[in-house]
Amino acid sequence: MKPLVSILIPAYNAQRWIASSIESAIGQSWPRKEIIVVDDGSTDETLAVARRFASKEVLVTTQTNQGAAAARNKALALSQGDYIQWLDADDLLSKGKVEHQMRRALLTNDPRLLLSSPWAPFRFRPAKAKFIPTPLWHDLAPTEWLVRKWEGNWHMQTATWLVSRELTEAAGPWDTRLLGDDDGEYFCRVINASREIAFVPQSRVYYRIMPSSRLSCIDKSNKKMEAHWLGMKLQIGYVRAREDSPRVRAACISYLQTWLPVFYPDRPDLVQEARQLAESLGGRLSLPHASWKYACIERLFGFAAAKHAQLYYNRGKASLLRMWDWMLYSFKRESGLPI
Repeated sequence: MKPLVSILIPAYNAQRWIASSIESAIGQSWPRKEIIVVDDGSTDETLAVARRFASKEVLVTTQTNQGAAAARNKALALSQGDYIQWLDADDLLSKGKVEHQMRRALLTNDPRLLLSSPWAPFRFRPAKAKFIPTPLWHDLAPTEWLVRKWEGNWHMQTATWLVSRELTEAAGPWDTRLLGDDDGEYFCRVINASREIAFVPQSRVYYRIMPSSRLSCIDKSNKKMEAHWLGMKLQIGYVRAREDSPRVRAACISYLQTWLPVFYPDRPDLVQEARQLAESLGGRLSLPHASWKYACIERLFGFAAAKHAQLYYNRGKASLLRMWDWMLYSFKRESGLPI
């Protein structure tokens, strides 16, 4: 009998997209699967939309609002699968995503093999997603994968992974203290527990870019900044526990430098902690400076003003791109053209 794959979907106020996400899960060509949707106390019609798909294969449940990590933990507790496929409520899986990865898994028959896949962002039209390879799109040893990630500030989207039950149990539950980048911290533990990461190029994931999915949503929230800093410290600890070589330490410093602008200048205490940690690793962090586009604002009004000007510019640009893509999406849908 083929292994059972659990496709787990946490959802909050996703009424607009959750039907497409569930359909992409149901449409997986891998025959043995269960789909579990956990509504995290949505205030819109997310739960009602999800319940339309309830069946022997699709379980839909709800809980009071506790956050994405808690919803994921509940979905995991309800699952029975030999392998776990995470899927956010606005993202999509290609039809053969799970099957291609499972074929690779069955070739090795090693539950400590972690499977990854290509991913690409889109707004409304999946056909416009561009799959651009990164240094992470290879078969890699766990430490090499994590070091490459921090050296180049690369990312791997949550749904790209297919995780065995053994690896899932070794990693432990999602950390409900983390309000952002909880997936980064969680999969750092998964990767740390793995023997090897196998990249399966035939599998594909479509990541929907929406305002709520952007890391800039940390903004000036003290709780989010503190949670993000906690997640960073945890990840650095995991990697160094595995290997504490000069290259690993340099990658940790690069990671700290990349994310320092999140805390500067609003949280000087966290900036100081980051600089002290970098010094303990044998390096030094430079205080952030605005790019050339915003250098004049920084000279006149300081880095904080330049930082917020860049943030507002990026939000405005993203909003215009979304509006344009929505117009084209709506036109093609109403005209019956392929989306």
